Amino acid sequence: MLPRVCPVDGPAARSYDRAMPEERAPAFAAVLEPHRSLGRTGFAVLMTAVAAVGLAAGGAFAVAGAWPVSGFFGLDVALIWLAFRASYRGARMRETVRLTARDLTVTRVGPGRRRGLWRFQPYWLRVEMDDPPGHWSQLTLASHGRRLVIGAFLTPAERLEVARALGAALEALKVSGPAPEPARNAL
Repeated sequence: MLPRVCPVDGPAARSYDRAMPEERAPAFAAVLEPHRSLGRTGFAVLMTAVAAVGLAAGGAFAVAGAWPVSGFFGLDVALIWLAFRASYRGARMRETVRLTARDLTVTRVGPGRRRGLWRFQPYWLRVEMDDPPGHWSQLTLASHGRRLVIGAFLTPAERLEVARALGAALEALKVSGPAPEPARNAL
């Protein structure tokens, strides 16, 4: 599953820019989210099956006289549930990358709903990524000695796709020239 990349002429891109001047329209917009293959329904089915197996096995040991063993089957179910809970908490992470003529903004919302915001001037920004990507390849934004790794939770192919799309949008923006400065009130 590839990351959601908002087209710059579609309704998703326009929703970013309600009541904004034309020079703030995004040249690139993407929402990067970790992929989780097991949805809520699948999780409920899996936990029901694990609990049923644990109950049956625990009951069989209790009937055989090894009743202390049956408690460990309940512990297994609880530990599996806690592991999935931690995994789903990590899935709430999200990064929003938005490129306009004025700046590139990266907003990161972490699992604990902590927010981070980074801004880069697009004319000095470099997008760095190994091609072909390896498992440990990073998608890095670099400018003026500052570096930011984005999309660490994506697959190597997804990171490369984002790097290429963002790089192409940056090049197109650089070719079109810098954004006009906002008008200042004269005294």
